[in-house]
Amino acid sequence: MTDFEKALAIMEERFGRDRMISLATAVDNLPSVRDVNGYYRDGAFYIVTHALSGKMRQIAQNPRVAISGEWFSAHGLAENLGHVLKEENRELISTLRQVFSSWYHNGHVDESDPNTCILRVRLTDGVVFKNGTRYAVDFAQLNT
Repeated sequence: MTDFEKALAIMEERFGRDRMISLATAVDNLPSVRDVNGYYRDGAFYIVTHALSGKMRQIAQNPRVAISGEWFSAHGLAENLGHVLKEENRELISTLRQVFSSWYHNGHVDESDPNTCILRVRLTDGVVFKNGTRYAVDFAQLNT
């Protein structure tokens, strides 16, 4: 198994379920960071959020973001995939409802609100540590 494959396996193991991660945005040289529930799959994190939130307004101005959590940090490009009930999101939201089941339906998410959306952060590069080993990850390799 290559180091790249090991790193991806670590990512799936750690973040392939509901995990608290830190998401950083920056606009006009002013960084902001907040904790969000995220789910990792195939080189990207998925977050259910609100299109009018501060993070989404900042991402609209500058889609370059950073993520960190559990001995992992990375850069990525964020994009609003649109409303959670959009036809193109049907399969993804089904997965996210299951992944986030501990809180999704407790009043935290209003699927009837047209601004409830899915944020995808496609990772570009990152570093993950496990058992004292550092793995640098070029997520672009997933697209080749």
